[in-house]
Amino acid sequence: MTGGSLLEKETLDFVRDLIRIDSVNTGVAETIGDGETRAARYVQERLADAGIEAELVEPRPGRASVVARIRGREPAAGALLVHAHLDVVPVDETDWTRPPFGAEIHDGFLYGRGAVDMKDYAGMLLAVARHYAREGIVPRRDLVFAFLADEESGGVWGAGWIVEHRPDLLAGVTEALSEVGGFSVPLSGRPGHDRRAYLVATSEKGVSWATLVARGEASHGSRPRDDNTVVRLARAVAAVGAHRFPVVRTPALQRFFDVFGAARGLAFTDETLAEDVESLGFVAGLVGASTRNTATPTVLAAGEKTNVIPAEASARLDLRIVPGGDDDLRRTVRAIAGDDVDVDFGRWWSATEAPIDAPLLGVIQRAVGEDDPDGVVVPYLLPASTDNKHFARLGIAGYGFVPLRVPLDFDVFAQFHAADERVPVDALAFGARVTERILRTA
Repeated sequence: MTGGSLLEKETLDFVRDLIRIDSVNTGVAETIGDGETRAARYVQERLADAGIEAELVEPRPGRASVVARIRGREPAAGALLVHAHLDVVPVDETDWTRPPFGAEIHDGFLYGRGAVDMKDYAGMLLAVARHYAREGIVPRRDLVFAFLADEESGGVWGAGWIVEHRPDLLAGVTEALSEVGGFSVPLSGRPGHDRRAYLVATSEKGVSWATLVARGEASHGSRPRDDNTVVRLARAVAAVGAHRFPVVRTPALQRFFDVFGAARGLAFTDETLAEDVESLGFVAGLVGASTRNTATPTVLAAGEKTNVIPAEASARLDLRIVPGGDDDLRRTVRAIAGDDVDVDFGRWWSATEAPIDAPLLGVIQRAVGEDDPDGVVVPYLLPASTDNKHFARLGIAGYGFVPLRVPLDFDVFAQFHAADERVPVDALAFGARVTERILRTA
């Protein structure tokens, strides 16, 4: 990012500084350090340096978030919340070729845990807020900047806690911007045609989990039983894993199909859907997972000794729910598991949906177009979930858009939680410019 503006330079500096703060969220209270709080204080100090007052909240030691508000020209307009989480998932350093908290730059890429998930956006937001203060820029509407803890473990001590205990910090907010979207993907799919689509998540799948439990009587392994808990559980797990839920054409998914279908000559009919989605290359995995409910077995637990048939065997399922698909998923999982396996559902967050034709999307399109005139902003359904699920409880329409213009063959979504997580340095400069335009004019 040599020769760039101060906005772009500060973005890179802040992203690198934040990556160097080890804010790993293990999800286990006993192993949570103070990294999230150190990152939050870093943000608070950089905002204070620019004369921006920010409130730090720390519901549990080490789990701090920071919230600041910049007043807009039109107080009556609904405020826009822009948020980024400061925690990151754990790393296995043996899988990395670069230090995961070193924030090193090699061959035009910035490496480090959080480079895309999501200290990149935290750095952009921090730089934009300082840019407004430095230049005396007043955005159209109030902007609420939130830098949050605990998103990687459900957001209970970050966004969730703020919604429940400090909703005053979000007074007047009607819309939100955050992850996961904004990264470019090839639109045409043809050699020599480098037109890009910038995906905006207008909807997010819900998320929950379930535990399958087979119960019986413990007995000696030398005396096989017809009601062996391990066997009963294995049948249920295999059946759940093999099941394919029906396709649900949500508004966000259908809009994606319409735009990409027109650009690539694809119909995305029920008959051709699997083949057409597969033809999208690395985008296929992202979009394919958004077409239906999913129930994925992830954890198995049973006996400890080979010669003992255990009295109980269990399996955990990761559940992702399309909008309106809650009842169908619960009912189907229970039916597939059968009468001899219990199903216990855990905490449940339903899917979120925001309008796919909101004026905010036009603002985003214009902001992208100033740097990429041929770029097209395309709604899609995110198959995962973000902190937007918490803010939706306050009636806030959440969108995912962290703008990154990347090489056509670079799969940004594949960087999430991956070893050697990285982002092109030029993409951070692009993101800073586009984000500044969005927040100034939204």
